[in-house]
Amino acid sequence: MDRNTFTGLFLILVILVGSTFLLKPSEEQLKREEFVQDSIAKSKKGVKQPTVVAKTTATLPTDTNAQNLSVEKEEILTLENDKIKVFISTLGGKVSSVELKNETNQLNQPVVLFNKQNNFGIEYSQNNQNLNTSNLFFAKEAVQDNKLVLKATQADGSFVSYTYTLAKESNKVDFKISLSGFQNKVNADKGLTINWAAELQQQEKDINNERIYSTTYFKIANDDVDYLSETESEEKSFTEETLAWVSFKQHFFSAALMSKDGFTNSTLKVQTIANNSAVKAYQAKLNLPFKNQQVNNYELEYYFGSNKFSQLREQGNDLEKQVKMGWGPLKWINRYLVLPVFNFFEGFNVSYGIIILLLTIILKTVLFPFTYKSYLSMAKMRVLKPEMDEIKKKVGDDNPTLLQQEYLKLYKQAGVNPLGGCLPLLFQMPFILAFFYFFPNLFELRHESFLWMKDLSTYDELITFAPIPLLGWSHISLMCLLMTISTLIYTYFNNQVSGAQGQMKYIGYITPIIFFGVLNAYPAGLNYYYFCANILTFAQQYLIRYFVDDEKIHAQIQEFKKKPESAKKKSGFQKKLEDMMRQQQQLKEQQKKKK
Repeated sequence: MDRNTFTGLFLILVILVGSTFLLKPSEEQLKREEFVQDSIAKSKKGVKQPTVVAKTTATLPTDTNAQNLSVEKEEILTLENDKIKVFISTLGGKVSSVELKNETNQLNQPVVLFNKQNNFGIEYSQNNQNLNTSNLFFAKEAVQDNKLVLKATQADGSFVSYTYTLAKESNKVDFKISLSGFQNKVNADKGLTINWAAELQQQEKDINNERIYSTTYFKIANDDVDYLSETESEEKSFTEETLAWVSFKQHFFSAALMSKDGFTNSTLKVQTIANNSAVKAYQAKLNLPFKNQQVNNYELEYYFGSNKFSQLREQGNDLEKQVKMGWGPLKWINRYLVLPVFNFFEGFNVSYGIIILLLTIILKTVLFPFTYKSYLSMAKMRVLKPEMDEIKKKVGDDNPTLLQQEYLKLYKQAGVNPLGGCLPLLFQMPFILAFFYFFPNLFELRHESFLWMKDLSTYDELITFAPIPLLGWSHISLMCLLMTISTLIYTYFNNQVSGAQGQMKYIGYITPIIFFGVLNAYPAGLNYYYFCANILTFAQQYLIRYFVDDEKIHAQIQEFKKKPESAKKKSGFQKKLEDMMRQQQQLKEQQKKKK
């Protein structure tokens, strides 16, 4: 690979790393937000929320539909199966929290979504006033093992009914809304609006990394899945599109609300909260069409569960597209090549560390022919190095165009492609980038240990320390360190093979250091893959050396030089390079004539 290409890659890396720090909120902003959140937390500290508490109903407008001021008690009811436990409050009839069974957080406690930081209600306009069912107390109409019916009845006999149904072995909760007697009371033009808001709590070890992968996802009916910003607060309205579902997604868990008929005139919002527990704050305002008739029914459905690709795919409606597999061709590599192979090995119940190693071996085996050609090309360039040095002495550095033309003649005579050494990198690059998305979003690695790594889905710490200003580092990952050291060693031996010198040589050493700064906080599973790839590359090159002899290569080059020019096949690269050099030479001659 030539110097300009290396320089371009280096500048891209600098821009990526620099943008990471420049886009971070300032210390002053973080402290200000943390002060506000801490003040709220301190006011709540030590106050335990009882299961049953006394509440006062909101007063409705003073007309025939108004309720009298009364004291009611909130009661928490549950629906439960082998996968989830759903807590439903009689105040507002909402899902107050959900416990995911067989899943634990970073403190080895059960994963609980919402943790009561959840608000749900149907907003509607009546007599120029905005009302919300979240203020109403719902009575128990039916309580069964897998079904719960709650009903809020007003003085005039109109009512709102919620029916929750939880099937066995399911992460879905069927949610039916029924409104009776609301004709001529609700503004049909505005309809009904579901106002759903929640603060999702920290579940993973690194909350900053968890926030990067947490945001609101949504699917536009008869269209693709999209999402709000992962790095910034964002609000987006949909005045013409109909949404099939909305999901409050964390890194590895999601709470989604789906509608068979879709949501119209929706507004979605996500906001980062700088405190010690909440990952992000989510809000969705979803419009339900209202008909001026006795009864209006709405069929909805919740999903509460993990972001495991296979589990989301079982739910249908493209929920699995919440798992970020990369962009463009990277997505197809991960979804249709890497994931099936990974799932195949997973069926043998072997360690996930072994599965990653097997994936690396397969990839390196497939790319071995290109690795061999690359080594052979670099060996040819190394053999030609003395002749190239002689040409440089004769031509000098004053005329780089002429120097490149002389090099090109030498390549043509020797039958060497100077870019042949880049073949493995060219074919490996899509997989390297694809794995950059694959491993951080792979639920299967969560809480899976291998060797000293306790959790392959997050970083492993060799040492920890106070956060370093600007960099934000608070640890050194051992696997990332080993990966970086192996890359530096590989770069050293690669330079010996290729004979790289000057700027090319030093850029090869700078790049791994930059990647160490980026990957230090990334999952141990990703760094382990890169480490395995380096070790296997060492093994392949060690093997290739037994079959590649510099003296034989030199003899082959000399024999090739003796062939007549007509018998030498010119590569496409050589043709393009000759044309480019010829055009540059003609341009210089024209400029000289003008002068």
